[in-house]
Amino acid sequence: MSNVRYRWASLGCGVIGHQLAEALQKLGGGLYAVGNRTHAKAVEFAAQYGIPKVYERMEAVFADEDVDIIYISTPHNTHIDYLIPALSAGKHVLCEKSITLNAEELGRAVACAREHGVVLAEAMTIYHMPIYRRLREIIAGGSLGPLRMIQMNFGSFKEYDMKNRFFSRSLAGGALLDIGVYALSFVRYFLSSQPTEVLSQVKFAPTGVDEQASILLKNKEEEMAAITLSLHAKQPKRGTIAFENGYVEMFEYPRGESARITWTVDGRTEEISEGSTADALVYEVRDMEAAVAGEHDDMQLGYTIDVMDLMTEIRQSWGMKYPEEE
Repeated sequence: MSNVRYRWASLGCGVIGHQLAEALQKLGGGLYAVGNRTHAKAVEFAAQYGIPKVYERMEAVFADEDVDIIYISTPHNTHIDYLIPALSAGKHVLCEKSITLNAEELGRAVACAREHGVVLAEAMTIYHMPIYRRLREIIAGGSLGPLRMIQMNFGSFKEYDMKNRFFSRSLAGGALLDIGVYALSFVRYFLSSQPTEVLSQVKFAPTGVDEQASILLKNKEEEMAAITLSLHAKQPKRGTIAFENGYVEMFEYPRGESARITWTVDGRTEEISEGSTADALVYEVRDMEAAVAGEHDDMQLGYTIDVMDLMTEIRQSWGMKYPEEE
């Protein structure tokens, strides 16, 4: 029996497209349709997953009355070109991170979604992994005390191939939009309010995109966060949330399934586990379908907006623009 209630179409059939198809199959359903810039790849993808409809042109999805939800996983500088017509056609949209290039684009998409009464959400795994909801419950219980500091690391080692999308200006490359969005989403999820003070440093790649960055944040409650990012120096994907009475550590936090609490007074540790890394897309699909059904409003669009505002402000302070912004 299928636990999938809506007909999904995927724009893009890269790594995330495959994970989406597998998640829908885990839930007893499957993708209804797929579109890709290279039609032959879409045909091959559809054959692999038994998808009944392949669009000759990606834009055909907007006129397809049988489609309920569109998942966009194309390069993020193309997202706005698909978001506006999808939302205008009355489609609900789950869009891969970063949801847009900047706050102005996201503002247009949010306004369009509200005008047409549809759900718009960023596919940010952090907002849907069960471990995060469990940690929220523990924090709300008060035993850890007030939040003081969050420290985030995310470093990948990408070969110095300036034609790679990670370093490409024409594909909106750079550390901030690709990996920084995870760190900032983690920070915003736990901070009591949006940071109002922002400081940063950047090292540019030869192409002009941000290869490495450090970011300091503080909000009105004087909760602070420090983030380090790199595309050419490996770091653990580690988040540390420090409270007055203890601290929480999470490794591989973009799709985390466990955390460790260390209590300050006696050094005692407690392991917390919830959910499964392998089911990250399953949780996103379930939450999106529940939101579309009106069962909750828990897709965290407010956090998505806050994070995009921060990333836009940070890039403006660097004087870094993508071709679409010039």
